[in-house]
Amino acid sequence: MKNEIDQLSIKSLLSEDVEYLIPMYQRNYAWGEAEITQLIQDIIDYLPNGRVYYIGTLVVDHRSKLRQREVYETIDGQQRMTTLSLLAAYLKNLKDGIAGDCSWYRHPTLRFESRKCSEKTFAAIFEGHPESLAEEDINGAILNGYRLIAKILPQKLKDDKRELLEFADYLFDKVQIMRVKVPRDTDLNHYFEIMNNRGEQLEKHEVLKSRLLEVFADATADNPDYDSINCFQVIWDTCANMERYVQLGFAFEQREAIFDKDWSRLKVADFDELCEVLAGSKEAGSCDLESLDEILKGPSKSTTKGRKDESPERFNTVINFPNFLLHVLRVMPGNQKVALDDKRLLTAFKDGMPGDKDARIAWVKEFAFNLLRCKHFFDRYVIKREFVNNSDGWSLKSFKRNEDGRGYYVNTFGEEDDNGGDNRRTLMLLAAFHVSAPTMVYKHWLNAALSWLFSASKVGPDTYLAYLESVAKSFVFDRYLASGAGAEYFEMIYMNRGICQSTRKTVSEGGMKAKLSFGEIENNLIFNFLDYLLWLKHKNIARVAKYDFTFRSSVEHYYPQNPKQGYDRLPSESLDSFGNLCLISHSKNSTLSNYMPTAKKEYYEKNDLDSIKQFLMMEAKETWDADRIAVHYEEMKGVLLGSLDAQESPALVPLVP
Repeated sequence: MKNEIDQLSIKSLLSEDVEYLIPMYQRNYAWGEAEITQLIQDIIDYLPNGRVYYIGTLVVDHRSKLRQREVYETIDGQQRMTTLSLLAAYLKNLKDGIAGDCSWYRHPTLRFESRKCSEKTFAAIFEGHPESLAEEDINGAILNGYRLIAKILPQKLKDDKRELLEFADYLFDKVQIMRVKVPRDTDLNHYFEIMNNRGEQLEKHEVLKSRLLEVFADATADNPDYDSINCFQVIWDTCANMERYVQLGFAFEQREAIFDKDWSRLKVADFDELCEVLAGSKEAGSCDLESLDEILKGPSKSTTKGRKDESPERFNTVINFPNFLLHVLRVMPGNQKVALDDKRLLTAFKDGMPGDKDARIAWVKEFAFNLLRCKHFFDRYVIKREFVNNSDGWSLKSFKRNEDGRGYYVNTFGEEDDNGGDNRRTLMLLAAFHVSAPTMVYKHWLNAALSWLFSASKVGPDTYLAYLESVAKSFVFDRYLASGAGAEYFEMIYMNRGICQSTRKTVSEGGMKAKLSFGEIENNLIFNFLDYLLWLKHKNIARVAKYDFTFRSSVEHYYPQNPKQGYDRLPSESLDSFGNLCLISHSKNSTLSNYMPTAKKEYYEKNDLDSIKQFLMMEAKETWDADRIAVHYEEMKGVLLGSLDAQESPALVPLVP
């Protein structure tokens, strides 16, 4: 018996008299900011062409008929289904029908088996009053998903200059899902086993590798370009492992010639010089142009001979290889308009390569060497998550060779300490950037850093940190808090060279206050950059000194929106003021949302801080009321604006090609 497949628009999916049951064996809803951002961005990216966008499959098993509705057990696709339902509920609940006519969305289509909190949370969201939920009835993950949609969607529409109604019409009519009903006699246990062990399809960066290698297709063993093929494959396979320092991708005997005596500096000047090093040290044998089938089998033969890795892998990267390729392409002259989204990987490289054969070969060589350079920059000057001695934390380290000839890791900018040393300070700012942009796509801060490193003649902690701080100020003041639309990322990074254009005089007092109120804050970097500045100011306090940036996506009202019985409700002007807001994890927001400030303070006395801003709010000796909120707002505004007073033009910034 064959599977029954229905092709449904999102409107058809959610308007049918059907209920989709999330069974107990399915994990809880787990999508966070990264996954929700990616889904929304994917829809926006496909919107302009007006064609149907197939968003994936929903695998179901028909259970029964209940209250005249068909009931399907959701087998695969529940995370996507839940997010689409939350997205539709958000659009339905918007005032004045600004997302169009959503009256067809008459009842929730999701049910949660034996999960009353999930059921109640989704029902309250569907009706448009999640704030009415009692604390014990909240599923924090689902409520956080809804809040993230409310934050992410308006911002993404603004970034791409799209209208809300346009998005809603496309979502409901053109975004389609394939609902697959498994046959009634299906052995679900066997089905799950198959799903969990299914093979992976060929990835775009593997296709790209093959296409780039095709420019050397005429090379043979008698042709000097044979060495270029080998060199390209070594670079590609070495850089593809983003979690491993690039020196470890080369044979031990090659490293001194490539990275100097202590392995810390890229010594070779270009692709051809690297070819000579590799050709002079490679073992006897041949290196043939790889086919797609050969690429799928693993790294090329040339990168596995004679390799001896002194250090085990212990780092976790902040970006994946396909997106890193786009960053490298973008920093090369003439490619600054490349979109930093791996969905467009193949198109971006197709458009960037010249048509002439000789020019194409030269271009591929140049790109390959720039890939190696940027990976070396990335390893030394961009944070990673380091796992060592059964603990983990952010690290900013370089890989070097000691006097005994062994590799070791050392802080890039000298000793790290809790008092604001160069390494610690740079690490903290990079972490603030990263936790504010958790998705792999559109990491503009990373592109800004790489563009500067790519063009700088010398990298020191003073000049690099000055540039990063200037970029942070530019993002915050020239874009997020600017009057009107604000500057584009391309403009800030490549035209303004990372130099913040705003001054105290040009920042609008009224505009800043409005953009710092609840529901209007464009990006979490505002909170995280402020915490970075507060860390610099208060690092003499023990709890502040050891503060570590984490992925926090929930904006919390310190004085609660819905105070418990017996407490006054503050006016919205005070309640939603930046002076009453801080950034915490969604799980703590769900747990503590209705707690009064004194109870929250007691909780955090026994737990790690979520925010330095929040710590200062809790340290206030006065009663936390409208007057104290106004004072705290002025204090925090002063810290943000104070960063502009110390602004200097960073040296060695890249110029527009």
